[in-house]
Amino acid sequence: MNLRRSLSTLGLTALVAASTLTGGAAVGVAAAPAPVCAEPAAAAKAKPGGSAKQDPNELTTEQVAANEKALEAALKAKGKARASGAAALAATVTIPVVVHVISEDGTRANGNIPDSMINNQISVLNQAYSGGTGGAATAFAFQLQSINRVTNAAWYPIVYNSNAEKAMKAALRVGGDGTLNIYTGLLSQDLLGWATFPQSNITSYDGAVILAESLPGGNASPYNLGDTATHEIGHWLNLYHTFQGGCNGQGDQVADTPAEKAAAFGCPTNLDTCKSKPGLDPIHNFMDYTDDACMFEFTAGQATRMLDAWTAYRA
Repeated sequence: MNLRRSLSTLGLTALVAASTLTGGAAVGVAAAPAPVCAEPAAAAKAKPGGSAKQDPNELTTEQVAANEKALEAALKAKGKARASGAAALAATVTIPVVVHVISEDGTRANGNIPDSMINNQISVLNQAYSGGTGGAATAFAFQLQSINRVTNAAWYPIVYNSNAEKAMKAALRVGGDGTLNIYTGLLSQDLLGWATFPQSNITSYDGAVILAESLPGGNASPYNLGDTATHEIGHWLNLYHTFQGGCNGQGDQVADTPAEKAAAFGCPTNLDTCKSKPGLDPIHNFMDYTDDACMFEFTAGQATRMLDAWTAYRA
């Protein structure tokens, strides 16, 4: 699973005060299965100082190896080779998006965010994945299909990997393997969000869960510009964290992403935690844990990896 950053103490305090939330969204949940787990793998993102004790999105060396082996097998089964170069970046894939807005009582304070925040989130995704914010262009664009509003106190807050989360997704998920289902609401363990990695058997657990107030215009500062969703959808498309594996081995399996010893928070310029490897820490990469305002790029290698995963699992 992939786990993402949690809100800072200051940001969380503001979030609680503004929304009367009792538990923000944070990283450290997700013992969902990847090729090596029972449930579809999930990636979660938490806030610094949040209640989550570990990052379930951090895979072990064995899990990564199994994931990579599964990807190769899935591509081979479809008679496809790894994407490469200009051909990969020239591909165009439009992903249909369904957003399920989960609320406790129908109020904004308890999850019922307006359409405007959702529409702005789709715009943020399209800018990020097109390279419009300064990084490499990817093959992906996002098209909002529908907004589904659900008031159900039994599903609120959304608790990672709980029976209630599984029941919610089983009842609500729509579309095929390539349909992105996003669930918004207040999340457990101070998490900002989590998402499943793709796999050969896409189940109803597939999708991304995002802290409602992290969407553009929300009050989860400094994570309220929409890049929690950008990050989690990266996991949904098979990207690891930039700090996966630390300074050792193949790291995040992407050659043009510099190695990074651990997650970065805030926006620490000129950080170099893997001095034996080339490049400064990729703090501006969407797959790190830095503030939304600090992140603006995917790399060409990440774009290719996402397209390979799409071809293998979701096309």
